[in-house]
Amino acid sequence: MKRSKARGFAPMKEWAGINWQKLEKRLFKLQKRIYRAALRGDVKAVRRLQKTLMKSWTAKMIAVRRVTQDNKGKKTAGVDGVKSLTPEQRLKLVDNLRVYRKAKPTRRVWIPKPGRDERRPLGIPTMYDRALQALAKQALEPEWEAKFEPNSYGFRPGRSCHDAIEAIYNSIKLQPKWVLDADISKCFDKINHTALLNKLNTYPSLRRLIRSWLKAGVMDNGNYSDTSEGTPQGGVISPLLANIALHGMEECITQLAKTLDMKNPKGRQISWQNKARSLNCVRYADDFVILHKDQTVVQRCKEIISEWLADMGLELKPSKTKITHTFDGFDFLGVNVKQYRVGKYQSRQGFKTIITPSKKSVKVHYERLAEVIDSHKAAPQKALISRLNPIIRGWANYHSTACSKETFSHLGYLLWNRLQRWGYQRHPNKSKTWVNKKYWGTYQGSNWTFQDGAVRLLRHSETPIIRHVKVKGTVSPFDGNLTYWSSRMGKHPEMPAQKAKLLKRQKGICAYCGLTFRDGDILEVHHIQPRSKGGNNKLENLELLHLHCHDVVHGHKTKTVTREELDDLDANPW
Repeated sequence: MKRSKARGFAPMKEWAGINWQKLEKRLFKLQKRIYRAALRGDVKAVRRLQKTLMKSWTAKMIAVRRVTQDNKGKKTAGVDGVKSLTPEQRLKLVDNLRVYRKAKPTRRVWIPKPGRDERRPLGIPTMYDRALQALAKQALEPEWEAKFEPNSYGFRPGRSCHDAIEAIYNSIKLQPKWVLDADISKCFDKINHTALLNKLNTYPSLRRLIRSWLKAGVMDNGNYSDTSEGTPQGGVISPLLANIALHGMEECITQLAKTLDMKNPKGRQISWQNKARSLNCVRYADDFVILHKDQTVVQRCKEIISEWLADMGLELKPSKTKITHTFDGFDFLGVNVKQYRVGKYQSRQGFKTIITPSKKSVKVHYERLAEVIDSHKAAPQKALISRLNPIIRGWANYHSTACSKETFSHLGYLLWNRLQRWGYQRHPNKSKTWVNKKYWGTYQGSNWTFQDGAVRLLRHSETPIIRHVKVKGTVSPFDGNLTYWSSRMGKHPEMPAQKAKLLKRQKGICAYCGLTFRDGDILEVHHIQPRSKGGNNKLENLELLHLHCHDVVHGHKTKTVTREELDDLDANPW
């Protein structure tokens, strides 16, 4: 009770009674100060602010909420079996968070890799360690967002696969290039702990805490084993640590570019800035490509990167590393990037760059659809449609920024064929005409729409093709430009159309708490008038809330932010 009064809060009896809006503002302001101090190179200020955050009750509360309420893995237990905490248990966890507590081993879980027979190991930390990792991430991420290189896109707030793909397109749209298409072998499992901690270069107590997570060991079916290398996939902080381990790759390539022998038409050496611009490195997590017009330069990059990775205990995966040309094409993040020679009347450069869904991605997607259809042989048609639609929508949205029209059409034909056979197998004694009339109807001029009353199957071809706009340079969500980041959320290819419309209507602001939505927030659609009381699914009856705000609304009735208040908040959301 005394603690609450000291921080300016009224005594709290329930988790839902906490002023989360005030806590979010406090944490964000502190993170923004860390980001700005890191930008100007003030290490002393960064460390002082990080220590303040790690001790902050505000930061601990938000860290616990993110792993116990917002996170989709909140019902997954670690080695201690703790999961799905009650509000009272969450408050107790906040009081017990200590930086010096030794980490417990992670629970090993094996999950299949999409489209392969291999399995990927996940390390599930205990709920306590997850909360502490979320707290440490809140302190470290703003510092490293100020340091990370512009062409690093994986596991970073506000950046996505589509930004990496667009960066590749911008690199080659004016000139064909040679490509080093590389993949790091078992990146998460092989990172050298000492090298990572040295690169992290943080203050002693936080260094010891991170070291304890790295050395915690794993429990696999009751068998304990030490972890002498790698960061466990499944940990809250693991993606950030992996990015820190791979930080500097682009700078390594830039240093090589400065030494290149590149001359202008007059025979003079071009500036080192132009040399650096001619050699591009685009990285998404442990997948990266290096592009240059000269094959020997790309070969040299491969050798230098191999040496650079060795210092972190890593190596390139031979089976997935190759040097190719953009005219031959290459796959990256589920798409195929290829250039085609054309006549001078079709393109001034004499070639066109076409990005399409990769054959492997199409195959894996169709196999997943076929698996769902085969597993629903006796299920109602509505149940099958409800399982297929999210898969179709997600995959089509991901590829909606590429040249996917022909692929979407082809997948539509394959799916139509598979569903027809599904219907015929269910009714072997009925005519094909009878089966077709039962399962297929007319929608928007098409007589072959798989539907049951008002419930219909989505078509891949319904997804509009819209070019993605790449994120600007080195900007970060911690820079405070919330208007820019909330507008990007609504335009992201993987944002469902319904949520995008609600985001635009609400000007990127949660209708309950009034805070601007940020990258990483889980957004949920709320019915203003519940359907149980006659409400409908029209946009007029819907609003967008944070996941935790949605929980509060359904826990007890509370007045939401009005449209007038939203306009005021939009002017100064923080």
